[in-house]
Amino acid sequence: MCGRHEQRRRKRRAPNREQLVQTLEERQKDLEQEIADIHDVLRRLREQGATPTTAEPAPSI
Repeated sequence: MCGRHEQRRRKRRAPNREQLVQTLEERQKDLEQEIADIHDVLRRLREQGATPTTAEPAPSI
């Protein structure tokens, strides 16, 4: 027979205010770095699009 399996859940305490602020500040720094990285990639792509490439021209149909 199948018995009832109860899940034991560990109750995590909510972080105190200082821990929450620290965690959020770290996350904010990470996000700001990601935004800076994306900005750099976009800038490079735009610069590459503005300069003519040495690729062969597309054939006309």
